[in-house]
Amino acid sequence: MVLSGAQILIEELVRHGTNTVFGYPGGQVIDIYDELYRNAHRIGHILTAHEQGAAHAADGYARVTGRPGVVFATSGPGATNLVTGIANAYLDSVPMIAVTGNVTVNLLGKDSFQEVDIVGITQPVVKHNFIVRDVGELESVVTEAFAIATSGRPGPVLIDIPKSVQRGSCEYSGNLRPSARDSCGSFDITEALEAISKSKRPLIYCGGGVVSAGAEEEVLALSKKISAPVTLSMMGLSAVPHSYELNLGMCGMHGRAPSTLMQSRADLIIAVGVRFSDRATGDVSAYASNSKIIHIDIDEAELGKNVPNIIEVCGSAKSVLAALLESTEEKRNEEWRREVLESKEKDAACSDGDRFSPRAIIRCINGYFGGETVVATDVGQHQMWVMQNYAFEKPRTLLTSGGLGTMGFGLGAAIGGCIASGRKRTVLFTGDGSFGMNLNEMATAVMQRTPILIVILNNGVLGMVRQWQNMFYEGRYSSTTLGRKTDFVALARAFGADGCRVDSMAALKDAMERGFPEDSPFVLDCRIARDEMVFPMIPPGGSVRDIRLS
Repeated sequence: MVLSGAQILIEELVRHGTNTVFGYPGGQVIDIYDELYRNAHRIGHILTAHEQGAAHAADGYARVTGRPGVVFATSGPGATNLVTGIANAYLDSVPMIAVTGNVTVNLLGKDSFQEVDIVGITQPVVKHNFIVRDVGELESVVTEAFAIATSGRPGPVLIDIPKSVQRGSCEYSGNLRPSARDSCGSFDITEALEAISKSKRPLIYCGGGVVSAGAEEEVLALSKKISAPVTLSMMGLSAVPHSYELNLGMCGMHGRAPSTLMQSRADLIIAVGVRFSDRATGDVSAYASNSKIIHIDIDEAELGKNVPNIIEVCGSAKSVLAALLESTEEKRNEEWRREVLESKEKDAACSDGDRFSPRAIIRCINGYFGGETVVATDVGQHQMWVMQNYAFEKPRTLLTSGGLGTMGFGLGAAIGGCIASGRKRTVLFTGDGSFGMNLNEMATAVMQRTPILIVILNNGVLGMVRQWQNMFYEGRYSSTTLGRKTDFVALARAFGADGCRVDSMAALKDAMERGFPEDSPFVLDCRIARDEMVFPMIPPGGSVRDIRLS
């Protein structure tokens, strides 16, 4: 059958399982939005307040569902407003399809109104991008885009569609298949098996690749089989239930002390789907200096990139772990297991009592909502406090910006995650600085009737930068004291939501007991001290020897 380019795009999205898109209309995507209107019974559209919010919402949606999030934007400023969200998805390996409109093909390169080279702009932050100059190419391009976004290491793909292509028409088959993709299908685990066999103190280090591959069960099984504690990167935090006795939590610069310390004590680290970023390793020359490292990753480019002298295994985390499980003999390692559990027990004894601290606030809210609620964060001190203190029990329940560290990510991601979960209760932990970045998406959260509890850990400062200024710059607090008079409760009401301010544990518990709306966001403005700090902390470029516990 003969269809227009706009019709082909919608048909292809439906064929690839898309039932929700996020976006903002404009002159160069009117034809696409016209087809969305005609197909509202098949694809829902979430109108956001800003294209960056739409990209973050698509990102959050993808993290919860495991399917590509789809976002639409018009040409020029609409397209460039997506860039931060696309880069965020790229660095966190989140599958996303970004569709932008552009001027007609004959006007490309002529500085037409709202024309930018979005393909050139996004080249460094996508797995691939396309500009479609002929409507006859559109079906195959969309097919390839979904295959690229979801195969191997997931990531964002951009499709730029000029208006003339949206309006043009051609024969549509509706059954194209993507071209064959190269993958690490064949791998050798001989050296890895030998290292596991010889190890007395094995440890598993999980990253976001475990969640992407759905390899959570294999990680648990291997941990139990060889008595290996599990440490987690921030992106991998939901891969293993918090309640699992050998789960030591997040490691790295602001990781839990047992996690970081036991990593340094291990004689073998089985690293699965991690990047070994600088925040995770600190001084690379000192990192894991007493251990062998098996690095399992689907992306061959990551192997040996940051940490040298590794045993490389390129392949899907799920497939490689399954092969290791099949061939690995059971190991008890009772002395190592006892040392790990003692370290964890000592750390668990730390408590703030009834002090109105970030740790106590997060644990209290966690107690009411449990470990299976979708939780989003922004970036900063509050993000680290959540990683240290929220007990995640289920994969795909943590939405946070790991690689790019995007302030303003949280509210959009929470909206996308809430919609992906069927509009179940979602919690956003944010700071007053981060929340101020994209609080315009409160309008979206209200319009979409999303039950998001927005917990603002409000200290009146840019807390993480202030902490560094305190510790490393002799207390010169340059431009980190916000001095704003924003009333977040009044602001919530102006948007059509509600909220309350709390400044004690008694007030917080009272608010939790009263409950929150089931069809609207609610702001909980928690006034905390400006000098609260995140500990443990390994100073930048330091090692476990330099860890500061207070």
